[in-house]
Amino acid sequence: MENLSPTPSEQNNESEELVLASEYERGYRLFKKAFAFFFVLFLIGAAFWSGYEQGKRFSPISDSGVENTLSPDEAIFLNKTNQDKTIDFSLFWKVWGLLKSKYVDNQKLDAHALFYGAIKGMLAATGDPYTTFFDPKENAAFQEDISGTFEGIGAEMGVQNEVLTVIAPLEGTPAEKAGLLAGDKIIKIDDQATSSMSLDEAVGKIRGAKGSEVKLTLFHNGDEESSDIVVKRDVILVKSVRFEMKENTIAYIRISRFGDDTNKEFQEAVKQTVDKKAKGLIIDMRNDPGGFLETAVDIASVMLPSGKVVVMEENGAGERKEIKSRGGDVLSQIPTVVLINEGSASASEILAGALKDNRDNVTLVGKKSFGKGSVQELTSVSKDTAVKITVARWLTPAGNQINTVGIAPDIEVNITREDIDNKRDPQLDKALEILKGK
Repeated sequence: MENLSPTPSEQNNESEELVLASEYERGYRLFKKAFAFFFVLFLIGAAFWSGYEQGKRFSPISDSGVENTLSPDEAIFLNKTNQDKTIDFSLFWKVWGLLKSKYVDNQKLDAHALFYGAIKGMLAATGDPYTTFFDPKENAAFQEDISGTFEGIGAEMGVQNEVLTVIAPLEGTPAEKAGLLAGDKIIKIDDQATSSMSLDEAVGKIRGAKGSEVKLTLFHNGDEESSDIVVKRDVILVKSVRFEMKENTIAYIRISRFGDDTNKEFQEAVKQTVDKKAKGLIIDMRNDPGGFLETAVDIASVMLPSGKVVVMEENGAGERKEIKSRGGDVLSQIPTVVLINEGSASASEILAGALKDNRDNVTLVGKKSFGKGSVQELTSVSKDTAVKITVARWLTPAGNQINTVGIAPDIEVNITREDIDNKRDPQLDKALEILKGK
């Protein structure tokens, strides 16, 4: 049988071949590593050189030290849009901690005031003066406003063109008796500038206990210089609706606000209007700062046929919702004059717009209204606090947006300070003239 086992000589040759193959393979691996290393170095060097050359090319400073001119059209902006959408709320607590540890009068700090102030600052950042937070004291005052009983001067305040403005002095109040007029710009309260105050802060400073006084520095429309007036505060009792007959056949209904009790009082005035068989009707909403939207719709329902659009609400997405009259119309057939002026705002503008757009026998007389075309929603957020947020814009039935624009009267009639001083009312006189001619 043939011997297939390798000879000693063949075994030695195979061993040498295996050793050579192993050394070759090891050397090849080392070569690959070295090549890769030097190749990476080459790429880094090439990238560095390319970046250097590009930097020289686009650098605003040339080799000679002279700044190169770069046209805005040629400029390439990196990170033009901030992609970071996160908000690190730890910043709030960091500032809170710094205030506690470093503020010179930190022993006098009130955590509640700081907390409420932070919320107010957040809402103020919206830029909307009607989106606001009521701390316990302010919330109680607001509830008094709505009820119609509070202590102060009796003037509704707002913000126009970023200036504290009298929307309306309420009838029979210290503000009206002192000579405040709708549209007056209040630039100081007790010698403190109002430019840095929020609307709520200003109202809080004007309010006060019965018998105390507040000094207001203001500009009347048409005046070239400011003037100071001192108003003595009192308990303000505001009746929503007042009724009387003018010249036997013309009913006069004065609406001073749209509160909880307004609809009930208005219904009583309507009953007297019908009972006395009035041939004409004056709805006086001059210096009416507004109030509840629901109240305006209730009153409009008595003056419009059922199903008529009273107002349209438009949300942030542009979606519109129609709010219609609910029935109960007993006044739509009576020729009507609506009196408005610069102090007619909010709910009073809603009613004026609804009557103007839906009825042919309605005439608006006076001056252009204030122009508050937004809807606020009041929400209790704790036992003693609330937040009022603008949730929509409102439009007249014809689709007119009146925010900051106001509603223009059909017939403009001015009242001068001389008229006021002499107890003359040319706007009311014009209303009577119109209705007597019907």
